[in-house]
Amino acid sequence: MIEFLSPVSKKVLAHREVLPFGTLGKQIDVHAKSGELPDLKNVKFAILGIKENRADVNFIGAEISFDAYRKALYSLYPGNWNYKIIDLGDIEKGETAEDTRFAAKEVTAALLKKNITPLIFGGSQDMAYAQYRAYDGIGEMVNIVNIDNRFDLGNAELPISNKSYVGKMVVDKPYNLFNYSVLGYQSFFNAPQEIALMDKLFFDAYRLGEVCADITVVEPIMRDADMVTLDVTAIKSAELSYKSNDSPNGFDGREICAISRYAGISNKIKSFGVYELSDFIESKSGAMLIAQIFWYFVEGFNFRVEDDDFDNEKLFTTYKVPIEDEVLEFKKSNKTERWWILLPFISNVNNKLKRRTLLPCTYGEYLGACNQEIPERWLKARHKNEV
Repeated sequence: MIEFLSPVSKKVLAHREVLPFGTLGKQIDVHAKSGELPDLKNVKFAILGIKENRADVNFIGAEISFDAYRKALYSLYPGNWNYKIIDLGDIEKGETAEDTRFAAKEVTAALLKKNITPLIFGGSQDMAYAQYRAYDGIGEMVNIVNIDNRFDLGNAELPISNKSYVGKMVVDKPYNLFNYSVLGYQSFFNAPQEIALMDKLFFDAYRLGEVCADITVVEPIMRDADMVTLDVTAIKSAELSYKSNDSPNGFDGREICAISRYAGISNKIKSFGVYELSDFIESKSGAMLIAQIFWYFVEGFNFRVEDDDFDNEKLFTTYKVPIEDEVLEFKKSNKTERWWILLPFISNVNNKLKRRTLLPCTYGEYLGACNQEIPERWLKARHKNEV
C-alpha cells in the first residue's frame, strides 16, 4: 500500500516539533519521508487522508488540505489509552476519481486485514464507497451507519457522486450490504422518492430531532455497525464556522462527539471516516471540532467491553415475550446489561448472515414488546431476509 501514500506535509511536521510533551503529536508515529512508512506492529489506529473531491456535485476545482485537522488532533492530549496510533499520510488524487477510490479501497483493506482501524479524513463522500468495498475480502455482510442530513441513495445507473453512492453499494457485486442506517436526516433535504425507497429497502432512518431528543438511541445502532461515515454537513454550520456548510440545523458539538464515542465503544466497528472536509484554514474551531470527533472515537474504543459467549446461557438472562403469533426472545448480558433480540429467521440460513442472528436493542424495546409492540428494526430484519 506504500505506493498509494504520500507523507504528512512539512508544515504539520514542523508544528509537531513545537508541541508540548505528552500530546498526541509527540506520540503518534508519522509517515514523514516518502517510501518509509511507520512500523505497523502493535498498531490499532491509522490516520489516513483521502484528497479526492472531483465527484462533488459542486466541484469547481478546489484543492483539499488536511493540515488544519492534523495540527488540531496532534495538539490534543490522549486519554488513558492502551492502543498505538500512526499517521500514514494521504492518498493523493489519481488520474480519475475512480483511480483514487481504488487506491483508498486497497489501503483500507490492507489495514483491515492487519486488524488496524482506519481513521479517515475524507474529501467528497463518494469515497465512502471505497471504504465499504474494502470489506469485500472479509466475507461477511456489512452494516453501515451514515451520520448525514441526506440519504445519498441516488440513481445507481448514473455516475457516482458525493450525493449518489449508496445505490451503487446496493446494486454492485459482491452484494455485501445488509443494512444501511442514517442518523440525523432532515426531511427537507431528501426527495420523497428517496424517503420511500429507504422504506422499501427496509433501511433505518432516524430524523435529527429524534436523535437529539434521546442520544442513547444511537447505541444499539452503532453496536450492530461494521463501519461509520460522517458527512460534516450533518453538523450545524455555526458549530463549524464552515463557509461551505450553509445549514443552520444539525448536530451540535456535544451531540456529534457523543455519537462518535458511541461508535468507538461498539465492538464491531472497524473503520471510521469523516467526509466532505475542505481546507479549514479560516476556521480553527471547525478543525478542532473534527479533531475532537476523532478523539472521542478513540476514547470510546479504549473503553470497549467484549460481550460474553452467547452460547453460555449462564452469562445472559433470557426473556420470551409472546406477541400475536410470534414469541420474541430477548437476551440481556449479566456483565454489561446490554440487550439483544433473537432473529430466528436468520439463524437457519447457511451463509454469511449467520453472525447477524442477534440484533442489538434497548431495554425500551423490550418494554415495548411487553406492551405488544414489535420492534421496528426486528420487522425490517425479517423483511430483508424474506426478500
